[in-house]
Amino acid sequence: MTQDQETQQLKSTDPNPGASPVAGEDPEMSRILRRETHSSRAGASVIAAVLVIVLCVYALLEAGVRAIGQPPWLIDPTTAAERIIALPDGISPLLLGASGAVIAMVGLFFLLHAVLPGRRARHLLRDPRTAVVVDDEVLASALARRARTAANVTQEQVMVVVSRQLVVVNVRPTSGSRVSEEAVLTAVQAELEEMSPVPMPAVKVNLASSGVIGA
Repeated sequence: MTQDQETQQLKSTDPNPGASPVAGEDPEMSRILRRETHSSRAGASVIAAVLVIVLCVYALLEAGVRAIGQPPWLIDPTTAAERIIALPDGISPLLLGASGAVIAMVGLFFLLHAVLPGRRARHLLRDPRTAVVVDDEVLASALARRARTAANVTQEQVMVVVSRQLVVVNVRPTSGSRVSEEAVLTAVQAELEEMSPVPMPAVKVNLASSGVIGA
């Protein structure tokens, strides 16, 4: 069963389908919406677990080889511990710096995955019957259409960028035609109020100083 099918099944079995879709108001719906709007940490967790398991298995094998008096596979555990204690002696500064940079990058990767919220480019839409999750690209397309109508320009003259807290509308007017920034701003805000995304982003309109030649 795919994630989308599982989500639909959970929605159909929701005991209170008339609840508000806003996360936090209904525990079951909140869990579903969080899974849809946040990226999974399973991948990073699996990588970390595999690395720890590999290191532990290798250390156990090296200790077992040493216990039966056989030569080490790569390096004797006692020798490795002595070299680590003696750092930075016995190793070139270039190799030490490269190793430190790699370890720092790996640590930063796992730290950011643990600290950052991992939100996807999606918004929630209020609906009286169910929860609606929409990609920011879909929101941008709808807002661009509304801005294009308000500015009376073509599709290529409007570009909308939607983020979690801000909507940026870039408009290039047609040469010789005046575009009202206030009219575009009002139209885009009205469209946002109709859709009611959660969270509600602010709107910023940028009018280009140079226009394009009309067809």
